[in-house]
Parts: sequence; C-alpha cells; structure tokens
Amino acid sequence: MRIPKQSCVLVIALGGNAILQPGQLGTFEEQLMSVDAVARSIVALVRDGYRIVVTHGNGPQVGNILIQNKAASHLVSAMPMDACGAESQGLIGYMLLQCLKNHLQRMRIKIPVCVLLTQTEVSGDDPAFLHPSKPVGPFYDADRARQLSLEKGYAVHEDAGRGWRRVVASPVPVTIVEKRVIRNLVSDGTLVVCSGGGGIPVLRGDDGSYRGVEAVIDKDLAASQLAIDVKADLLLILTDVTKVYLGYGSPQQRALDEVGVGEMEAHARQNHFKAGSMGPKVEAALRFAWRGGTSIIAGLSEAESALAGQAGTRIVPQAAVQRCAHDSVVVRCG
Repeated sequence: MRIPKQSCVLVIALGGNAILQPGQLGTFEEQLMSVDAVARSIVALVRDGYRIVVTHGNGPQVGNILIQNKAASHLVSAMPMDACGAESQGLIGYMLLQCLKNHLQRMRIKIPVCVLLTQTEVSGDDPAFLHPSKPVGPFYDADRARQLSLEKGYAVHEDAGRGWRRVVASPVPVTIVEKRVIRNLVSDGTLVVCSGGGGIPVLRGDDGSYRGVEAVIDKDLAASQLAIDVKADLLLILTDVTKVYLGYGSPQQRALDEVGVGEMEAHARQNHFKAGSMGPKVEAALRFAWRGGTSIIAGLSEAESALAGQAGTRIVPQAAVQRCAHDSVVVRCG
C-alpha cells in the first residue's frame, strides 16, 4: 500500500490499552510508561512525513476520577461527568504532550505539539438520552443505588451480578466544536492531541451557546467524526486486536485484510461485529470510508506496518482503489 505521505492528514485513535494495560493498577508511572511507548511509534510516523492528529480513550481514567469523587464527597464537592471528562483530557494530554515532545527532540524533529481541550456537540433529541445504557463510576448495593435514583435522578442498572451502577446516555457525535482550530493547527504543521475520550459532550442552544451534559460519547465514533471534520485522508484505529474477523471465535473465523466499504457494511448488517467490542470500531471506520477516506483497524504495535499495507484491516472507498500491474494497492490522498 503506497501512500503519498506528505499530503496525508492522519487521525490516530488510540484504544484504552495504549494508556492502561490489563492487570495494571493504574498508577501515573504505569500510564506514563505506556504512553511513552505509543508516543515513540507516533513520532516515527511524523518522521515518515504524515501530518498527525491523535485522539484517545479515557474510560479507566474517568472511572477513577468518579471513584475519587465518591470517596472524597464528604470533603469536597463532586464534579459532573462533563467536567470529569475535561479533567481526564488534561491528564492524558499532559502525558502525551511530554512524551511526544521528548521523542521528537531525540529524533531531532522540530515541530510543535499542542494538546487541545475539545468539546463534541451532541443532539438533545438523540434517543440515547431516553435510554441511558453506558455504565460509569463505582458499584453500589441495591439500597444505595435506589437512594441515588431518588435523590439525584440517576438511572441505575444492575451490572452482571457485581452490583449496581449509574448509567448515562451515549449519544452519537454531531460535530467537533473546535474543528476549525484543529484544521488550522494541522495546516501549520502542528501535531495535535485532541478529542480525548470522545470529547466533552455539549449541547448547543438556539442562541449558539454551549452547555455540558452528563453523557459518554463512543471514542471510536468521535474519532471518525474528528477525521471527517478535519478533512483527514486516513483514520487509523489502534486497538487490542490485529485485524477485523468474520465469525470471530468460531471454527469459521476469517480475518479481513482489505474490504470495500459496501462489502464491510454488508458484513455489519449480518451481525458479525459485537456491539460491545468491534462493532463501534467498524461503524466508525465505515462512517469515514463512506466520506471517501481510508480507514484502518490494527493492533496497537502495528501502526507503521498497517499504514504500509502489511497488517490490520483496511476499509476503502471503491473509487479510491486502483489495481496496479503487480496487484498492489495505491491509495491517493489529498
């Protein structure tokens, strides 16, 4: 897969395992080490000529902030979920900023890095607000869950026999509020980190003003919207699996290498991809590919090989694929 890199804007969406590995306690030092490793691979892509926008998950970090809110609620006022999302953007953004700048310096690459606090607009009419489904924060016993429901209006659900948790809406992203700023920064050659955790969910009033809302935006769908809004050429979703599979976990399991957008949508309609795992990633990849971009889903450590066409699953718009004499694939950017 040959890509004219100098003209390509690449959005990289980092899965949660890029920051907090399974089995870790979640200390700052553990997270910083994980971020440092992924920052090294991102800077290698900068060296190769890509113009990069980085977005990331924040689930464990927001969960920890909510638990800290509960534990200290007798001492300080708890913050709402949108504010907790902003806190996590700052925390993870700081780690990425420091590690990216350090690796750029070591490779003698002189480009600026910017971490941008980012809001994502959602619609108040989204049906997700009528049916909250995303578990957040600590577990409660049944009595405390009932009390929170009555006193604070929380929607609460029993979670797989482990206790009760608050559930909030997970609305579809409408647009990235700071998209023009991000586009300008990328045009000026800045490496941008933004839209962490799907962005801070906000509603836009009739007068154009914004206000935060307690919700969780799917990070992959937000990454797709980010790629659309900043007019990216490539969306690279890095996760804990190396490819997308049909019939995953069955004897008929089959890996997908390169798939046209129409074919991949047909697979999705046949329920090959579970809602709690690969489903949102495939949906995000399809949303971007239908707009004419190329989406890649690959393992966290395979960014370079995935962009070279040697790893991962590529979802491509049919018109963008040309077969050469040696049957390689050329993706034309920009």
